Amino acid sequence: MLYEMNIPESGLNEGLRYEWDFGFEISLELVESEVVLRGNRAGLISLARHLLTLAQEEINPGTHLHLTAGQEIDSDFDLILESMGP
Repeated sequence: MLYEMNIPESGLNEGLRYEWDFGFEISLELVESEVVLRGNRAGLISLARHLLTLAQEEINPGTHLHLTAGQEIDSDFDLILESMGP
């Protein structure tokens, strides 16, 4: 399967731009010692795009996306996606 998507370019002076697919749903749950991340198709594709945005060469270590509980994700706690750099 081949899936093509546009990754928003992120200029260092402009900040990161994240795009969500319409109808996205994402949930995050702690089950015993495991973190369970669930999403519908739009949610999983959106997360993939966000991770690829953070993986761009010009992104500095520590750059992150903060997904807030009750807003972007259905969860009791927030999720932070962060770049460690190259």
